[in-house]
Amino acid sequence: MDFALIAKVWTFFAAAAWVTLQISALAICLGLCLGFAAALASISRNVLLRFPARVYVSIFRGTPALIQLFLLYYGGPQIGLQLGPFEAGVIGLGINIGAYMTESIRGAILAVEKGQMEAARCLGLGHVQSMRNVILPQALRLMVRPLGVNAVALIKGSAIVSTISVVELTYTAHRYISSTYKPFEMFILASLFYLVIVSVVSFAVNRIDERVALES
Repeated sequence: MDFALIAKVWTFFAAAAWVTLQISALAICLGLCLGFAAALASISRNVLLRFPARVYVSIFRGTPALIQLFLLYYGGPQIGLQLGPFEAGVIGLGINIGAYMTESIRGAILAVEKGQMEAARCLGLGHVQSMRNVILPQALRLMVRPLGVNAVALIKGSAIVSTISVVELTYTAHRYISSTYKPFEMFILASLFYLVIVSVVSFAVNRIDERVALES
């Protein structure tokens, strides 16, 4: 183990870790927005909303994220969609994780007892009011951990954006391997940064889940 080399390059990996964090955070936000919209559409009685939502989930859960990213970044210009590597990475990861978040959110909503909706309707609340004031607050407690798992999976899966030249942790590791011929040290260093990021996110999710459980 070449500790002197690690001490020399770790700051560059720290900068790359910041890029990984930015891409992951933005993609998670996009995924949450898409997930909530698609989850609500997928349980709608309106087939014009339900069918596109289920097609979206089927396509993006049923095809590799790497292929989706390549279609967006390399295939986009053919249809007039010009995106930089960072933007393509955020959008590609966000759309992909949104499909998984859709199922997590939909499952949490459906897990709320049906009697809750019936009780709300008996009180004179409309469907939208019942969802907003009764169902969703209860479902939010159930979806914290599944969404946290999705977020952790996205952070680890963000390594695929290195294939479109985003200078994040995996790309940086490959770049220094080509100049130092020390793959063991470089991948260990990248893994340590991923481990720190994932550990912090997992800790935050656990704390939020515990607090929500205490309040419920």
